Parts: sequence; structure tokens; C-alpha cells
Amino acid sequence: MDNLSVLEIFVRISEARNFTTVGNQLGISSSAISKAIARLEEKLRVRLFHRSTRIVTLTPEGTLFLKRCRRILDEIEAAKNELSESQLLPYGKLKVSIPSIGVLFMPQFVKFSQQYPDIELEIDSTDGLVDLIEEGFDAVIRIGELTDSRLMARVLGSYKRILVASPDYLLKAGTPEKPEDLIKHSCIMYRYKSTGKLDIWPTSQYSQVLQTEWPTRMVINTLEPLISCAENGLGIACIPDLAVYTRLNTGKLITVLDDFNHDVTTCRVLWPSGKYLSPKLRVFIDFMVENLFKN
Repeated sequence: MDNLSVLEIFVRISEARNFTTVGNQLGISSSAISKAIARLEEKLRVRLFHRSTRIVTLTPEGTLFLKRCRRILDEIEAAKNELSESQLLPYGKLKVSIPSIGVLFMPQFVKFSQQYPDIELEIDSTDGLVDLIEEGFDAVIRIGELTDSRLMARVLGSYKRILVASPDYLLKAGTPEKPEDLIKHSCIMYRYKSTGKLDIWPTSQYSQVLQTEWPTRMVINTLEPLISCAENGLGIACIPDLAVYTRLNTGKLITVLDDFNHDVTTCRVLWPSGKYLSPKLRVFIDFMVENLFKN
């Protein structure tokens, strides 16, 4: 077994945390996998894994070695891509991280997969921070401002977070005319899974953002139940406009406090600045820029 194969096996084990699983993936016996790792540890003179009967975990030395291995394998893969004529046609696995609001973009991801059937798209949904390089992502889609100078970015579009309620609720409770009126209303709040923090509503007055804790009727950490509660008259909710266009057009939901809402949320696709832009990544970026915010 050559050195490159051993490095690939090591990386796979660090991800699967199980020798047998990796052996099944590669068509190699678990004993052969175990011996290959043992020889690698002997050569390096360090223990790379803590072993138990059910799971293996990286040692501190193994974690450090994993970072190097991923960089080496990424560089080799990039070199192959540059030299391979077959890469003129985009294909292969593409790992992408999207925020929780990314569920609204699934129709566009489906269209991308239909247009590029040779690209295997792996989507991970989280609002938390991810390390593209260390976690093996080709690209991430994120909202907000770009803060990492190591990343390249292209703007995909923007949306507005709006306050909405059902006609029945507003008929019963009244329509707020200024942000302070929310004190008298039932508010349905969104909690971010990644941080545990409640969403701060985009209400402002006299150029000052108001961050008052409004009376909370219910707290939800996923989008669809939040929309459902507002639509069924539980109270006022803050929801991305692109998630409720149809409900607004049909009158199932009504916006409130528009004059006090100046929110604009930008969505970007990010990728490592030093990463070779493979055909599969290039067509993904171009497709998302062109299509992600199309209705």
C-alpha cells in the first residue's frame, strides 16, 4: 500500500471514526486497515488514534496530522484536475454548507443537479461557523457580512426580514403603528440553533435600532413552524420576505411596521481564496449567482 493510499485511509477513518466502515467503503478488510494505520503510526512515532471497540478518535497529534493530510490531498486533487482533460466537463463530489434558510433554495439546488447530473452535491445545513478547509467544504452559502479574509466571495442576492401577522390576529389585537406598540402584542420569536440566541427584530426609530425584548408568545427554531404560527393567528413574527411571498400576495399574511423596517440581508457564496477553482465549483458558483434568488 503506497504512502498516498495510507494518507487517504487515515483521513477517511478520521471522518468515519470506524475501521470497519472505511474497510467496507474501500473493499479492504478491517485488519488490513488497522495494520496500515499501525505502520503509519510506527513510521511517525506517534499515536494517531485512541481506539475502542466501537469508535476511534483522533489524538492531538492525529488532529494536527489530519490538517496536513487534507492539505496534501487537496493539492494532489487540484493538480489532477488541472491536468485532466476529462475535467473540462464538470463532475465529482461537491460539498456545500448552507444556512437554515437555505431550505428555501432547494428548488434551485434540484435544478442545478438536473443540469449537471455528473456532479454529486452534498449539502450540510447549519447556521454555525464552519471551517471550509479543515471540514472539507468546497463552498458555503452564508448571510451577513464577509469577515474572513481567507475567503473569496460573490453576492448571490439579498432579502428583507419583515414583520408579519394574519388578518384575523390584527383584527383582534389591532395593527401596531410604531415599534413600541409591540409591547401590547403577542410575538413569535425565532431562536438560532447555532448560538441559542433569539432573533433581534429589524425595528428602528429615529435611525436607532430598537432591541427591546418584546412579549414572547412562543419561541421556535425552524422556519416553517414560525410561518405556520403567524398564519394561524398566534401573533406577529419576523420572517424572510422570500419565504412568504405567496402568502402575502394571497392576503394570508400582512406586513406591519414597514416604515420602521430598513433591513437588507445579503447572501453570499464563499470559497477558499487559494483553492483551485475546479469546473464543478465554477459552474456551481455561476449557477447560484444567476439563479438562487429567482422566483
